[in-house]
Amino acid sequence: MNAATITQKDRDLAKKCMECPVCKSARKNQKGFFYWFVKKIEGGACPYCKAYEKVYGRKAHEPVTAW
Repeated sequence: MNAATITQKDRDLAKKCMECPVCKSARKNQKGFFYWFVKKIEGGACPYCKAYEKVYGRKAHEPVTAW
């Protein structure tokens, strides 16, 4: 099995993505400029968004679901 190892650095970077006002707005509203920006541009270039995807298993623009 080729599982990616999640390090403390990944968790710290993902936390920054959780606190980012742009990403937070994209996750909450699911529309508008911030959503488009995170989905199309930032998600491929931002190390925080990449870490968020690695740690949480979903893209930075996808809504947070309740368990």
